[in-house]
Amino acid sequence: MNQQPHRARKRFGQNFLHDQAIIGRIVTAISPTADDTLVEIGPGLGALTAPLLEAAGKMQAIEIDRDLIARLPEAMAPHGELTLHEQDALKADLNTLFPGEHKLRVVGNLPYNISTPLLFHLCDQIERIADMHFMLQKEVVERMAAGPGSKTYGRLSVMLQYHCQVVPLFVVKPGAFNPPPKVDSAIIRLKPHATAPYEIGDYKAFQQLVTQCFSQRRKTLRNAVNGIAALEDIEACGLDPTSRPETLSGEDFGKLSLLLSKK
Repeated sequence: MNQQPHRARKRFGQNFLHDQAIIGRIVTAISPTADDTLVEIGPGLGALTAPLLEAAGKMQAIEIDRDLIARLPEAMAPHGELTLHEQDALKADLNTLFPGEHKLRVVGNLPYNISTPLLFHLCDQIERIADMHFMLQKEVVERMAAGPGSKTYGRLSVMLQYHCQVVPLFVVKPGAFNPPPKVDSAIIRLKPHATAPYEIGDYKAFQQLVTQCFSQRRKTLRNAVNGIAALEDIEACGLDPTSRPETLSGEDFGKLSLLLSKK
C-alpha cells in the first residue's frame, strides 16, 4: 500500500533520524539480544526500530502519533515482531503496560520538549528498568552528566545521578535528522545503580531539598534551605552555610536530607 510521506509534527517535537552510520552506532551501543525486553519511546518512522527488531526479533514501542501508529506495523513487519502501545509516554505506567518480572531496556530519540519531565517520570519507575539509551539535546546530556561547581550542574544532575550511572556516549549533528534541529544532539546511557550510591532518608524530602536549592541557586545554602533546614542542621552535616547549592555533591544533599528525615 502506498502511503503519503509523514510530515514531522512540531507539537510532538518530531525530528526523524535518517543517518545510517549514526543509527548503526546507536544499535551497537545498545547491543540488543533476543533475551531483552526492549521498549522504544517514540519510534517515529522506525529508523531505529527496524535494526533493533532485526537484532532482538521482537520489541515494544510507545507512540502518541496516530498517523505513525497506522503505518508502523506494515513498515516493521519484515524486520520482526513489533507491539505498539498508543500512549503518552509522560503518563505511561511501565508495570501496567509491561506486566511481568523482566526488566526493561528503554531506548528512544526523545522529543526535546518533553525530555526532562520524561526522565523524571522514568526515574519514578526505575525498579522496572535494566538500562536506558536516549538521544537528547546535547545541552540536556551535559546537564545530566555535570558535576558540582559546573554551570550546567543542577537538579537534573543530582536526581539522575542518584538513580543511575550516567554515561554520555557521542554527539550527533543536526544533519542526521529530518527536519534538522537547530542544536546538536547526543546519545547517553543510563544504568540504574544496583544499590543506592548514598543514604538520603525520605525520598520525597530529598527531592524537595534538591528542588528548592536549585530553584534559588545563586543564594547561599543557608538561605536556599530556609524553611526546611536550620543553620545547625547544615553545620551538623559538615557543610558550609555560606556555600552555594551548586557546589554541593549529591552525597552532601543526601547527608542533609538524611538528617532532616531523622528529626
